Amino acid sequence: MSKRITIDPITRIEGHLRIDCEVGADNTVSAAWASGTMFRGVEQILLGRDPRDAWAITQRFCGVCTTVHAIASVRAVENALDLGVPKNAQYIRNLMIAAHAVHDEIVHFYHLSALDWVDVVSALKADPVKASQLGESLSTWPGNGVPELKAVHERLSKLVGSGQLGIFANGYWGHPAMKLPPEVNLLAVAHYLQALDVQRKANKIVAILGSKTPHIQNVAVGGVSNPIALNSQSVLTVERLLAIKEHIDAVKTFVNDVYLVDVAAVAAFYPEWTTYGKGITSYLSCPDFPLDEKGTQFETAGGFIAGGRLETFKPIVKFGDTFLREGVAESVKHAWYQGGKGPLHPYRGETNAQYTDFDAGGKYSWVKSPTFQGEPAQVGPLARVLAAVATKDVAITRHLEKLLGLIDTVGKVKVPLEGLHSTLGRHAARAVMCQRNVEVLESQWQRLIDNISKGDAATFNAPVFPKGEVQGFGIHEAPRGLLSHWVVIEDGVIKNYQAVVPTTWNAAPRNERDQAGPYEASLVGTPLADPERPLEVLRTVHSFDPCLACAVHLTDVTRRPIVKVKAL
Repeated sequence: MSKRITIDPITRIEGHLRIDCEVGADNTVSAAWASGTMFRGVEQILLGRDPRDAWAITQRFCGVCTTVHAIASVRAVENALDLGVPKNAQYIRNLMIAAHAVHDEIVHFYHLSALDWVDVVSALKADPVKASQLGESLSTWPGNGVPELKAVHERLSKLVGSGQLGIFANGYWGHPAMKLPPEVNLLAVAHYLQALDVQRKANKIVAILGSKTPHIQNVAVGGVSNPIALNSQSVLTVERLLAIKEHIDAVKTFVNDVYLVDVAAVAAFYPEWTTYGKGITSYLSCPDFPLDEKGTQFETAGGFIAGGRLETFKPIVKFGDTFLREGVAESVKHAWYQGGKGPLHPYRGETNAQYTDFDAGGKYSWVKSPTFQGEPAQVGPLARVLAAVATKDVAITRHLEKLLGLIDTVGKVKVPLEGLHSTLGRHAARAVMCQRNVEVLESQWQRLIDNISKGDAATFNAPVFPKGEVQGFGIHEAPRGLLSHWVVIEDGVIKNYQAVVPTTWNAAPRNERDQAGPYEASLVGTPLADPERPLEVLRTVHSFDPCLACAVHLTDVTRRPIVKVKAL
């Protein structure tokens, strides 16, 4: 006899997500529903405003993914105006988004997902000397030494002995689905703590260039507001760029020697998770890290793969690409918005809230349902890695081959390409892209240095808004996948604005044709060792790195004044 389980809220994510699962007599998930449970309304706030202000407002979609919305927003307005930006501005933007991505990817694996696989309490049974020998056999990371691991073991013992686990509270410790040996668990706990410092170094790069983070202050429609000079400490100087390079080098060491190895270790001890979590296998990604003024040349490629078949890959080649522009639509049939008009293209999209109640057969989420060419699609690092395989992009595929080789070395497990369509496949792809993003940081830093050395100090082209209506969309391959902002401008003000974000794609409820979204589809067929403690559901949902704040569109139906600000 089947039963319904509800996890609300899903924790260790940004925002509010509820997952309902139908579980059969064999304790296997037979159906699932993903519900975003908060409304924001930022698109409505933008109506009637100056398009040059949109990037600052859209950063407030989220308190984590701020930089990505600033970038997608200015790109949307620039696309509408057919406005290019100076190369220096592209390189500075690229440095910020690559650093943000590396920060996000490290945080996701260690601080948001690792505790689904790592039994922290089990690490107390580990021998720090044996754990160190294991760690040093796999990499040269200095944090794997005996003194470091003994210190972590003692720290953890005090936490457990006090009965206050702090950041490690509320885990599924002792769960039958936990399989890592104590020594591997101890290494993972040590790396969890070390990653707290490393991710901070990546974020410092964003702060140096963007004036602050989160919510960067330096982008503008037409470029960036960073003046470049060699004789003033109040602008972007060589000294600041050299400080950035030190942070890049520190992050690179951790990503290469620790992150990739830890993902391989998890995959080696949980090989069955390369067969769970498959779900939707149509993948959508976009090119990014533009190298020219108009966004026609890029460091990384993107495109569409239908049904997991690499031979169907069709590239997206530039900003404003017609193939992408014409393929996107959003349905609100199962979302709490006024609808009845069928799937709408983002230029004609509407975000008019109409809450009813949770109804698994009707409306049950604040997240809309995007489709590409009428079908659901998965976005994220896995989409980018598969695009790289399809295009034979050696810069990415060599990292994938290294990771698969590590899995074989650690666990004598050979993971085929098909195994990437899975929960662990998404983690593997994110680790691969983190390595590639560090390389992008290095290359973009060097491009900026070289261009400044030529005497080019330009960072901004002033926008001009025509009379009448123009429309455009901005794309960015954010850490969670394809992000797009769509704007309609009339006589210099915003007439319509829609953001189709990565978690909108992946956390989508059923669409106009009642097809399940990627989260929902990926959970079907997952066996649960203990339905009362559905750890396996969390593993798959967390593998997408949910960020619901961006995907839902706070509202106060009484329209009470919250705060008044007087401009002096």
